Amino acid sequence: MNYWNKAIETMPLKDIKALQLKLLKKNVSEMYETSKFYHDKMVAAGVKPADIRTLDDLRKLPTMKKSDLRENYPDKLFVRPYSEILRYHVSSGTTGKPTVVGYTRNDIENWSESLARAFTSSGLTKNDILQISMGYGLFTGGLGKHYGAEKIGATVLPAGTGNTARQIELMLDLPVTAIAATPSYMFHIADVCDKMGVDIRRDTKLRVGILGAEPWSENMRRKLQERTGILAQNCYGTSEMSGPMFTECTEQKGIHVWQDLCLMEILDKNGDPCADGERGEMVMTMLQKEAFPLIRYKMGDISTLEWEKCACGRTHPRLQRLSGRTDDMLIIRGINVFPSQIEDVIGEMDFLAPFYHITVDAVNYMDSIAVEVEVTKQALTDDMTKMEKMKAEFDRRLRVVLNIKADIKLALPGSMPRTEGKAKHVTDNRKYD
Repeated sequence: MNYWNKAIETMPLKDIKALQLKLLKKNVSEMYETSKFYHDKMVAAGVKPADIRTLDDLRKLPTMKKSDLRENYPDKLFVRPYSEILRYHVSSGTTGKPTVVGYTRNDIENWSESLARAFTSSGLTKNDILQISMGYGLFTGGLGKHYGAEKIGATVLPAGTGNTARQIELMLDLPVTAIAATPSYMFHIADVCDKMGVDIRRDTKLRVGILGAEPWSENMRRKLQERTGILAQNCYGTSEMSGPMFTECTEQKGIHVWQDLCLMEILDKNGDPCADGERGEMVMTMLQKEAFPLIRYKMGDISTLEWEKCACGRTHPRLQRLSGRTDDMLIIRGINVFPSQIEDVIGEMDFLAPFYHITVDAVNYMDSIAVEVEVTKQALTDDMTKMEKMKAEFDRRLRVVLNIKADIKLALPGSMPRTEGKAKHVTDNRKYD
């Protein structure tokens, strides 16, 4: 079993907790002194740095949320002078003002260290060649993985996004062994490979995919691995955290979250801690960030955290697959619907491809939901009876999972939009006066 930093990655739980408490106290004291925003929140909550004596005292601290970042745009939450800011990254801002994140030299070093541990746990070594088919620039995905790969000594091919045929040519012409991309783009690469007559197993050396930046299901992973032969590894991160930071190990039993860098809580709808393995909202405290510290930041993502020691030997807890978000939950006629539930059902159906779109409408204040999804080339047939049977099977399964009727449309292979970045799966047309 390979480790990048074995002492940290296999640290006993009691030592992890002791280190977390030390870093938390330091972090809270510095925020109280240097951040007017968080100082005022602590005063309003009636808590001072001296009140943080144990990790349980973390719950005394006020939470932060996305709107706090937008309201303090662009850099009012920074606590270091410009002279110490080495880099900016900016989120897409698709749901409001973008988030501007600043990094000191230590922030970038810790980001790279986190990914060095993660990539090593995923089976990458200095002998690998990683093709990064993600955006560079303001988006954190490309540069984050770039620095992490270089830190372990791997060779980096900074392909960026777009020009899929060229991406495939690079895999053919160079001994590329790993790729970083969104899951939806990796499926698109597989489609274009088919059109070009390229067999990923036969014609390339590709063996590992580091895939993330959008939700995807275990069934989607199964389909992708069966289709391409690669080990499809899940990763997690956000621009607020520093971009991609954590991945699965080769056990594929959850994403290891390094607790010396990120203290993660899972809270129920009342803000109380969930039991191990119980789903709730992820709330994180970045323990070593300097330029843009975050304390008890509500991620909006829903998942579980499992503390049982992994078979790989690592003791840091494992984040399980996201089951949705608190802010992208669709309420359809009083029923909570997560797009991830629909994606998971699509993944169960061997005759469906992972390209879909959900449209929500309201006519006379009556909600409706429609799901359009491609069938695979193998399943496409002129026999309308067979097509209707597939549609009915998908419809029945969706009703069981969602407890609601959806309008189903099966689309032709290749007919739905492809994207190199995050796929947009939902259009909500409802407008209430």
